[in-house]
Amino acid sequence: MPLTFEPVTTPAQIKETAKLAEKIWNEHFPKIIGQDQTDYMVEKFQSAQAIANQIGSGYEYFQIKKEGCAVGYTAIEKQNGSLFLSKLYVRKQNRGEHIATEAIAFLKEICAENNLSKIWLTVNRNNTNTIEIYKHLGFEIVRTQAADIGCGFVMDDYIMEIVFDNKC
Repeated sequence: MPLTFEPVTTPAQIKETAKLAEKIWNEHFPKIIGQDQTDYMVEKFQSAQAIANQIGSGYEYFQIKKEGCAVGYTAIEKQNGSLFLSKLYVRKQNRGEHIATEAIAFLKEICAENNLSKIWLTVNRNNTNTIEIYKHLGFEIVRTQAADIGCGFVMDDYIMEIVFDNKC
């Protein structure tokens, strides 16, 4: 059954997405950035209030559903002729099911509809499996970025992008 990408707009959807984010982040990130930074980032960037604030400032969130069940989520923002892929996360038990491939195809459609020429993202430099997936999907590392996010924590990322020759 194909995946669906359902816009997150209601308070109930926002709350459900925040719960999904907390689960996924705690499955994946403590081994990369530690539990303290994971907890901090979930609260700062993926709590229901943080998601609501992001949506209010122009981000679009989508729950990724398979057979009606949320298996992941993505968040995007259109910026200066490009699409910023802020978040693309999949539940542990659904990794390896080519969900990222379908998500990128969905995002390319959004690019085409909005005449956007590239998708770009940030990914932790130690998140090697995810970096390899993005490379496989056509993304290239274009630079590094270190961002102080408060409380002594830093996001140490690669910026990756995929550029479209003739717009998406």
